[in-house]
Amino acid sequence: MATKSNTPPSADSPSASPSFEDALKELEGIVAAMEAGQMPLQDALDAYRRGMALLRQCQETLAAAERQISILDANGLRDFGAAGNGPGEASGSGGGQAG
Repeated sequence: MATKSNTPPSADSPSASPSFEDALKELEGIVAAMEAGQMPLQDALDAYRRGMALLRQCQETLAAAERQISILDANGLRDFGAAGNGPGEASGSGGGQAG
């Protein structure tokens, strides 16, 4: 008989990354536990290592989101309420800017 774990794959596999929100929540828990100062040294080192991995993942996720926003913004998304974009100035076609 095969032995299967009842825990989700993300809990068993370090290669499976949690969502941004789950990573942030876990990171906050690690920080709170470390700030309490009640961890044995080895547990604190392990928690620090895990926290740094989570922090790196969150930073990479945010950087990817910023890149996506920049791409979307470059493709013509603008705040039409901003100065210089009056009702007659919104362009529906054309690739270049008049200058």
